Amino acid sequence: MDLLNTLVDKGLRRELPTREEALAVLATSDDDVLDVVAAAGKVRRHWFGRRVKLNYLVNLKSGLCPEDCSYCSQRLGSKADILKYTWLKPDEASAAAAAGLAGGAKRVCLVASGRGPTDRDVDRVSETIRTIKERNEDVEVCACLGLLSDGQAERLREAGADAYNHNLNTSEGTYADITTTHTYADRVDTVQKAHAAGLSACSGLIAGMGESDEDLVDVVFSLRELDPDSVPVNFLIPMEGTPLAKEWHLTPQRCLRILAMVRFVCPDVEVRIAGGREVHLRTLQPLALHLANSIFLGDYLTSEGQAGKADLEMIADAGFEVEGADQVTLPEHRAASGGGCGSHGEAGCGSHAADGGCGSHAGGGVCGTAATATVAGEPRTDLVAVRRRGAGTDLAPNA
Repeated sequence: MDLLNTLVDKGLRRELPTREEALAVLATSDDDVLDVVAAAGKVRRHWFGRRVKLNYLVNLKSGLCPEDCSYCSQRLGSKADILKYTWLKPDEASAAAAAGLAGGAKRVCLVASGRGPTDRDVDRVSETIRTIKERNEDVEVCACLGLLSDGQAERLREAGADAYNHNLNTSEGTYADITTTHTYADRVDTVQKAHAAGLSACSGLIAGMGESDEDLVDVVFSLRELDPDSVPVNFLIPMEGTPLAKEWHLTPQRCLRILAMVRFVCPDVEVRIAGGREVHLRTLQPLALHLANSIFLGDYLTSEGQAGKADLEMIADAGFEVEGADQVTLPEHRAASGGGCGSHGEAGCGSHAADGGCGSHAGGGVCGTAATATVAGEPRTDLVAVRRRGAGTDLAPNA
C-alpha cells in the first residue's frame, strides 16, 4: 500500500513521518499486519541488519516504593505478592549480572525501586558498576534508579555507567491519570540530565493501559524529541494486586503494529521489546524481531520471562543473530554523534517499566479511551508469573 511504501522511504532517509501516517499504521487491520511487519522490517534491517542486542536486568532493590504508579507491582500500597528485599551488595549484583552475560547479554541494566536515589545510593550503585566492569571489561552498564538530582548523572558516568534509563511511559496529557506522586515533566528532566552528563539516554513507553492511538503517537513523538539512543517498548503485564490488574487491551497483532509505528518514527534507534512480550505477543514473538533490534534476556524485575535458552533459540530460528560485544549497536552516524532519535535535528534497560517494576506493568482504562481499532485481548493470567528466582533469592537466575 502507498502508506507503507512512503514510510519505508522516509525510514531509510531518517525522515520523520507525519502524525497522520503514524496513526494510520496503528489503524491498519489484522489482515494487513504481515505487510506492516515486512515494511518496517526493511527499515530495521537497513540500520541494524539481523543483529539482536541482548540486555539483562538485575533488580538491585525490590518493592516498597513510595510512588503510586498504577501499573507497578512495587508501588505504594501494592498487594502484589512479589519479592521484597533491600540493596544487593556489589558482589551479589555482579554475580547476578554474570549469569546474563554468560547467556549472551552485552548490556546489564541495574534497576532499583524508589522515587530516586540518595547520594548514598549513588555511591552504592557506583561501587556496583565498578565491580561489574572490573570483572567484565566489555560490558555495557545502564542504571535505572528513578528521578535524578543535580550532579548524580555525572557521578554515575564517572563510575563507569554507559547509559541511564527513565521511561516517559505514556503521553503528557494522560500522565497524571496513572501517577500522582511525580509529574511527566519530572521524567523528562531526568532523561535530559542523563543526556547532558554524557550518558546514553534510554527512554520508552508502556502500551496496554487503555490509551488511545493518539496517546501512543504522542509519547513516541515526544521520545523522538528527547533524543534517546534506545526506546524500550513495554506491554503492560496486568499483575494481581495492582490497580490495573484487570486491564487486558492488547492482541499480538496490536503489539506488532505498535512496534512498527515506533520503528517508523525512530528508524535508526535501538528499539527494544521489553516487559510483556511473552504475555501479549506470545507465539508471534519471532515476528517482532523484524521490528525491534533488542530484547531482554530471561526474567524481568518482578515477573518471569521465558527461558533464556528459548530466547536464543527463537532468535536463531527466526534467522537473526545475537549481537556480539565487539559490535556497535547504533548506526555509525548516531554512534559518532552521541545519539538522537531519527533525523529531526541532523531520548531500560528496561527500566522500571520492564515488567511491572517501577515503570511498566502499566494497565488500562486510565489513559484515555481505548482505540476503536483495538480488540480487547483475552486475559492470559496463566502467562503472568511472579519472579521467584535470581536476584534476591537463593535460586539460579533465568538467563
